[in-house]
Amino acid sequence: MTDVGLALPSADADRLGAEAARYGHRVVAEMADADALAPRIAAAKPEVVIAAASAPHLSPRLVAACDAHGVRLVVVGDSPRERRFAAGLGVVDPVPGPPAWTLLTPGSGIPVVPPLAPALPLAVAAPAHEVTEETTGRPTRPIVERGSVIAVWGPGGAPGRTSLAIALAGELAASGVPIALADADTHAAAVAPSLGLLDEAPGFAAACRLAGTGSLTIAELDRVASHHRGGFRVLTGIGRPARWPELTAERIAGVLDAVRGWAGVTIVDVAAGLEQDEELVSDVAAPRRNAATVETLRRADRVVAVGAADPVGLARFLRGHAELLDHVAPDRVTVVINKVRSSVVGLDPAAQVRSTLERFGGVTPAHLVPWDPAGFDAALLSGRSLAEAAPRSAARAVIRKLAADLARR
Repeated sequence: MTDVGLALPSADADRLGAEAARYGHRVVAEMADADALAPRIAAAKPEVVIAAASAPHLSPRLVAACDAHGVRLVVVGDSPRERRFAAGLGVVDPVPGPPAWTLLTPGSGIPVVPPLAPALPLAVAAPAHEVTEETTGRPTRPIVERGSVIAVWGPGGAPGRTSLAIALAGELAASGVPIALADADTHAAAVAPSLGLLDEAPGFAAACRLAGTGSLTIAELDRVASHHRGGFRVLTGIGRPARWPELTAERIAGVLDAVRGWAGVTIVDVAAGLEQDEELVSDVAAPRRNAATVETLRRADRVVAVGAADPVGLARFLRGHAELLDHVAPDRVTVVINKVRSSVVGLDPAAQVRSTLERFGGVTPAHLVPWDPAGFDAALLSGRSLAEAAPRSAARAVIRKLAADLARR
């Protein structure tokens, strides 16, 4: 169940309220006037507030109240006038498209908001000060001393980067480590829809904007992150690829520095592209499309390089792996081959894959994940990690070993 606050025209509020109840959500505060709703935020403690991008449904007081209490604000506005109004209040990413009352309905194209996950236990020592529930308005955990960053990369062709990143987050969270999952894919971000999370106000882009102004704090990370019921927090990716200029190398560096004090382990799902073609055609200091991937790989403590176990996937992986080593030292790379099956590589597929990689690339894979479409489909259908959706999956058993291997490093 998600607790929702509404600042909408009365007709829209009535319709959304009915849909919210139908699908297991609860409207805890409802006002047509944003200034009247703002003082009720502290007492009602909604997890999300949905407001129309027009007066009197959106106001500086409501925006400030949501920020102060860590409440996600989803602003609905289609017209240029509504977008200008929202931008004037500091809301740069209003939700386009469907009417407000469809936001909480399955099948609308916009995932529902999941309930908050409980606060995670701390796996490493914390300094004297900490972010509290009183300062953020939602459950928090102490600041960690210095967490690690694990990047999950793979070449183009859907080798399973996002599925593996989510599965790793679930495994590490189950071990009691405070985990964050971030989507830094500037081409096809997929973490949010895979987990059934809202991505109209992408958390990773918001963190990058805050890092760019030097105002990214632990409290702000708590505010912009989503909470997955699997026990980890999520910085959702950009919903539209055209927003990639928001993820500059400098901002990425600031976010990765900040998350080390926020989570014991942060897993970052990145895009496939490693090339820097813009540098060939311009010497002007401008955003680079693949800067998010390259900067994440350079700053990560560990890189999980994943490829698909088929003739096309292995060829792509070998070419991409050689390019990857231009940015990352070999001793920081853990090679994982996904979707291992005999139907495309012949008898004894594990031996065939190992032999191919060692013969043509001098690469020894650390883990071979067997083909398990049923398990991953169950995870995608339910918006959960593989450990939650298919605990007895053969693929899960290998990923669990991978998580243990990464935790020891």
